[in-house]
Amino acid sequence: MNIESKINESIKDSMKSKDTIRLESLRAIKSAILLEKTKTGSKDQIDEEIILKILQKMVKQRNDSAKIYIEQERGELAEVEISQAKIISEFLPEQLSESELSEIIDSVITDLNAESMKDMGKVIANVNLKVSGKAEGRVIAQMVKNKLMN
Repeated sequence: MNIESKINESIKDSMKSKDTIRLESLRAIKSAILLEKTKTGSKDQIDEEIILKILQKMVKQRNDSAKIYIEQERGELAEVEISQAKIISEFLPEQLSESELSEIIDSVITDLNAESMKDMGKVIANVNLKVSGKAEGRVIAQMVKNKLMN
């Protein structure tokens, strides 16, 4: 079962159980996917990798919003954002540990014979292809930068 059909099933279950926060989160996901479909012009299916990127972006947005709400002492709003981020994260693949990601980055650096910061873009692009949604882009970029600077 692909991600999109899992989301649709979860929407039905949430409607039956009257879980409003979950339902709101799932509808936001479905809306983002539909927007992407209309933007690309492919009405039927979009690639799973694109859906994963959409989900990662949505989780990051929710976490950033929660952080801002916490700074402004708006705990009730932060809780909603955090719970939505957790719900959206359920549809993402399990994230790689720091050591697993480090191994992948090391192998890409040796494969490409990367030696300096000039090679950073190539390394990040190749790592992104290998991990496909299992690591946050910001974390990948920071680790690659640290490894190429040393």
